[in-house]
Amino acid sequence: MDDETARQDLARHELTRLEGRIETLTDQLARCAKISVAAKIAIGFGALWFALSLVGILSLDITAFVGTVAAVLGGVVLLGSNATTWDQADAALRDAEAARASLIGQLDLRLVSDAPRTLH
Repeated sequence: MDDETARQDLARHELTRLEGRIETLTDQLARCAKISVAAKIAIGFGALWFALSLVGILSLDITAFVGTVAAVLGGVVLLGSNATTWDQADAALRDAEAARASLIGQLDLRLVSDAPRTLH
Protein backbone atom coordinates (compact mmCIF):
# COMPACT_ATOMS: atom_id res chain seq x y z
CA MET A 1 0.00 0.00 0.00
CA ASP A 2 1.54 3.29 -1.02
CA ASP A 3 1.47 6.48 1.04
CA GLU A 4 -1.30 8.07 -1.01
CA THR A 5 -3.61 5.09 -0.52
CA ALA A 6 -2.86 5.06 3.22
CA ARG A 7 -3.57 8.77 3.42
CA GLN A 8 -6.89 8.30 1.57
CA ASP A 9 -7.88 5.44 3.88
CA LEU A 10 -7.03 7.49 6.95
CA ALA A 11 -9.06 10.43 5.60
CA ARG A 12 -12.04 8.14 4.92
CA HIS A 13 -11.81 6.70 8.44
CA GLU A 14 -11.68 10.20 9.93
CA LEU A 15 -14.62 11.21 7.73
CA THR A 16 -16.67 8.30 9.08
CA ARG A 17 -15.81 9.33 12.64
CA LEU A 18 -16.82 12.92 11.92
CA GLU A 19 -20.12 11.80 10.41
CA GLY A 20 -20.92 9.96 13.66
CA ARG A 21 -19.94 13.02 15.70
CA ILE A 22 -22.15 15.26 13.53
CA GLU A 23 -25.09 12.90 13.99
CA THR A 24 -24.59 12.85 17.77
CA LEU A 25 -24.41 16.65 17.92
CA THR A 26 -27.52 17.00 15.76
CA ASP A 27 -29.40 14.71 18.16
CA GLN A 28 -28.13 16.76 21.10
CA LEU A 29 -29.38 19.97 19.49
CA ALA A 30 -32.80 18.37 18.95
CA ARG A 31 -32.94 17.45 22.66
CA CYS A 32 -31.93 21.01 23.55
CA ALA A 33 -34.81 22.35 21.45
CA LYS A 34 -37.28 20.11 23.32
CA ILE A 35 -35.88 21.17 26.70
CA SER A 36 -36.12 24.80 25.66
CA VAL A 37 -39.81 24.39 24.84
CA ALA A 38 -40.43 22.66 28.18
CA ALA A 39 -38.63 25.43 30.09
CA LYS A 40 -40.63 28.13 28.31
CA ILE A 41 -43.86 26.28 29.09
CA ALA A 42 -42.90 26.08 32.78
CA ILE A 43 -42.10 29.80 32.86
CA GLY A 44 -45.33 30.66 31.08
CA PHE A 45 -47.46 28.40 33.27
CA GLY A 46 -45.96 29.77 36.49
CA ALA A 47 -46.28 33.38 35.36
CA LEU A 48 -49.84 32.87 34.12
CA TRP A 49 -50.92 31.17 37.35
CA PHE A 50 -49.37 33.97 39.38
CA ALA A 51 -51.00 36.68 37.21
CA LEU A 52 -54.41 35.00 37.41
CA SER A 53 -54.01 34.76 41.17
CA LEU A 54 -53.19 38.46 41.46
CA VAL A 55 -56.29 39.37 39.44
CA GLY A 56 -58.38 37.13 41.68
CA ILE A 57 -59.42 34.53 39.12
CA LEU A 58 -57.50 31.77 40.92
CA SER A 59 -56.82 31.46 44.61
CA LEU A 60 -53.24 31.85 45.73
CA ASP A 61 -52.47 29.95 48.88
CA ILE A 62 -48.93 29.32 50.05
CA THR A 63 -48.65 26.03 48.14
CA ALA A 64 -49.74 27.61 44.86
CA PHE A 65 -47.41 30.55 45.45
CA VAL A 66 -44.41 28.28 46.03
CA GLY A 67 -45.40 26.25 42.97
CA THR A 68 -45.60 29.31 40.71
CA VAL A 69 -42.28 30.69 41.95
CA ALA A 70 -40.64 27.28 41.56
CA ALA A 71 -42.01 26.90 38.02
CA VAL A 72 -40.78 30.33 36.96
CA LEU A 73 -37.36 30.08 38.61
CA GLY A 74 -36.86 26.45 37.56
CA GLY A 75 -37.81 27.32 33.98
CA VAL A 76 -35.41 30.26 33.90
CA VAL A 77 -32.54 28.16 35.28
CA LEU A 78 -33.29 25.32 32.87
CA LEU A 79 -33.52 27.71 29.93
CA GLY A 80 -30.20 29.35 30.82
CA SER A 81 -28.40 26.06 31.31
CA ASN A 82 -29.88 24.70 28.11
CA ALA A 83 -28.80 27.80 26.18
CA THR A 84 -25.20 27.21 27.23
CA THR A 85 -25.39 23.57 26.19
CA TRP A 86 -27.00 24.61 22.88
CA ASP A 87 -24.21 27.12 22.17
CA GLN A 88 -21.49 24.57 22.94
CA ALA A 89 -23.11 21.86 20.82
CA ASP A 90 -23.72 24.29 17.96
CA ALA A 91 -20.08 25.43 17.98
CA ALA A 92 -18.88 21.81 18.05
CA LEU A 93 -21.24 20.96 15.17
CA ARG A 94 -19.91 23.83 13.05
CA ASP A 95 -16.32 22.74 13.77
CA ALA A 96 -17.10 19.12 12.86
CA GLU A 97 -18.84 20.17 9.63
CA ALA A 98 -15.88 22.38 8.69
CA ALA A 99 -13.46 19.51 9.37
CA ARG A 100 -15.67 17.20 7.27
CA ALA A 101 -15.71 19.67 4.39
CA SER A 102 -11.93 19.95 4.58
CA LEU A 103 -11.51 16.17 4.53
CA ILE A 104 -13.87 15.80 1.59
CA GLY A 105 -11.75 18.37 -0.25
CA GLN A 106 -8.64 16.25 0.39
CA LEU A 107 -10.12 13.01 -0.95
CA ASP A 108 -9.40 11.98 -4.49
CA LEU A 109 -12.99 11.53 -5.60
CA ARG A 110 -13.97 10.63 -9.13
CA LEU A 111 -17.15 11.63 -10.87
CA VAL A 112 -19.70 8.99 -11.70
CA SER A 113 -19.49 10.06 -15.34
CA ASP A 114 -15.76 9.18 -15.26
CA ALA A 115 -16.47 5.63 -14.08
CA PRO A 116 -15.96 2.80 -16.56
CA ARG A 117 -19.13 1.76 -18.32
CA THR A 118 -20.72 -1.52 -17.32
CA LEU A 119 -22.95 -3.73 -19.40
CA HIS A 120 -25.92 -4.38 -17.12
